[in-house]
Amino acid sequence: MQYVEVASRLLLFTVFALALASKVASRGAWIRFVESVRSMAVVGDPLITPAAVAAVLAEAGVVVLAVIPLRQAGAAAFTLAALLLGCLTVAVVMVIRRGATVPCRCFGTSETPLSVAHVVRNLILAAAALLGLAASAVSGSFDPVFTVIVAIFGALLGLLLTRWDDLVSLLSTT
Repeated sequence: MQYVEVASRLLLFTVFALALASKVASRGAWIRFVESVRSMAVVGDPLITPAAVAAVLAEAGVVVLAVIPLRQAGAAAFTLAALLLGCLTVAVVMVIRRGATVPCRCFGTSETPLSVAHVVRNLILAAAALLGLAASAVSGSFDPVFTVIVAIFGALLGLLLTRWDDLVSLLSTT
């Protein structure tokens, strides 16, 4: 189970680090992200900027906690990631049910509208967070070579999930 924890940590670290970087990379990126939060219309106007800041701080929290090599930090990272993903999934479902066309700003300047595919991606990530949380409760020894292999696998899977819109587009029939 300790390898599940390692893979989950690296997967979530990769996803949340890239999501965070895409939102704070420049003033323009931040403005586009805040505007997407406004377009989602899931919080009132006075809460738009605080909601955007809270999302970014939660992403940063996951990133920092995921790299701290303590079991408790990993458990906190997994818990925070699952909670954030739960909130984001509810917001995406609200947008979809309303029929609004809001671009996904999860990883930058994508113009792909939020859809069921984004709900699926969030559920996959939440499952990884919950698996990591369960695995963090089990102690065991690590084989250093296998740990590196599993870590690379987790990071690559994280990179793949950050390109989810492209994968869905590639695999969908037109």
